[in-house]
Amino acid sequence: MTMKTNVKKIDNYQSEITVEYEAAELEKSKKRACKQLAEHVNIPGFRKGKVPPIQILEQHLGKGAILDEAAEILIQKAAKDIVDDLKIIPVTQMRRNVITCEDGKDFVFTLTFTNYPEVKLGEYKGLKVEKVVDTVTDEDVDKQVENMREHHANMVDAPDATVANGDFITLDFVGTVDGKKFEGGESKDYPLEIGSHRFIDNFEEQLVGLKIGDEKDVKVTFPENYQVKDLADKPAVFHCKVNSIKHKELPELNDEFAKKVSKFATLAEFKADIKKNMEANAERRAVEKQQQAVIEKAVENMTVDVPPVMIEDRITQMIEELSLQLQSQGMKLEQYMSFSGMTLDAMREQYKESAKQNVLTDILLDEIAKVENIDVDNNELNYELAVMAQMYRTTPKQIYKILQENHRLSGIATQVLRRKVMRFIIDNMAKDETAKVEEKVEKTAEKKSDEVKETKTAEKAEVKEDKKSK
Repeated sequence: MTMKTNVKKIDNYQSEITVEYEAAELEKSKKRACKQLAEHVNIPGFRKGKVPPIQILEQHLGKGAILDEAAEILIQKAAKDIVDDLKIIPVTQMRRNVITCEDGKDFVFTLTFTNYPEVKLGEYKGLKVEKVVDTVTDEDVDKQVENMREHHANMVDAPDATVANGDFITLDFVGTVDGKKFEGGESKDYPLEIGSHRFIDNFEEQLVGLKIGDEKDVKVTFPENYQVKDLADKPAVFHCKVNSIKHKELPELNDEFAKKVSKFATLAEFKADIKKNMEANAERRAVEKQQQAVIEKAVENMTVDVPPVMIEDRITQMIEELSLQLQSQGMKLEQYMSFSGMTLDAMREQYKESAKQNVLTDILLDEIAKVENIDVDNNELNYELAVMAQMYRTTPKQIYKILQENHRLSGIATQVLRRKVMRFIIDNMAKDETAKVEEKVEKTAEKKSDEVKETKTAEKAEVKEDKKSK
């Protein structure tokens, strides 16, 4: 098939390829078009699928329909050949523009697209990032213990008390704006924890000091981004009446409390275990932050000019993922935006920086995979499918079928590959002195263990030899 191409760069990101087929190729393509069209039309005197003469098809469908089908066949073929032969990686769909498509004339059209950016990797092996582990203090432990006391607190009626921070109350309220009631602004025996900040502005703080039966006009201002547009940024008055007050009664902090909430016999042992767990969590967080920082450093060392369309596409993907997550919780994206007071444009702007970092990271990982010849084998992919199957309580075979039907199998393989490359970068990062010492100790211990095993094996051999000699 004779095809001429001419590549022209439009700007830093877009390219245009002019494609030219000889008239004879268009004529051949018309015959293939007739075969394809014949499978979908019924023509009197011809069985379905039987290819009638081109003149008969032209009478029933028109010359334009056959010519358009022939052109589409050549355009699709050209797009594939261009990607394969010119090693072009489009990051957008190719936009076609037909210049000439007539019988007896060469078929000429253009394909415009955004090309994958050129990438220059910087240092990504031997990167050094300090691991910073947060110190766990006795005060941190005490806060954790206090949270547990709060969790195990009893709510006790306090008929003679005044409302204080941390109390649970019930109240009646009627809200007005400009002296008029509004929808949703009235309730009876509404339960409220003082200090929870569930209500707007400083509503809860104004109830502090009231007793049961007391009434008060609470003055607040709705926030600018309030979900009900008619109320946004408007002052309001809520006439409130306190109906009940409950205080938290915390359990006494002693050995009995430790026995009740843990497996330990004393408070000291309980606190020691909490500190141990908090230190382990601090170490885990430090390692995760260090590993993330190494990836970010490798991204910073890379030189690449990312096409804006790649970032916009990633933003769209992130919003679609949010929409699916909201749907699983019984909410639509439109409702979420209404409640949060956010427009779609504002949401896209909010996601822009994180989307850019995501795209940069993916480019880095894909490029390193090529340079280091890292790939994913069937065992690794099968393991990923098994994990997904367990998560969704189905079989790996069913997961494979679903992914294949939705054309997402390659996407899963890409995820596995990128995680593998991330592990490669992390495994090749510069180790700090502490890690080197720990590794040396481990190797020394392994060496001594091997020496002990060898000695014992030799001793056994000697014993056997002695027995034989006797």
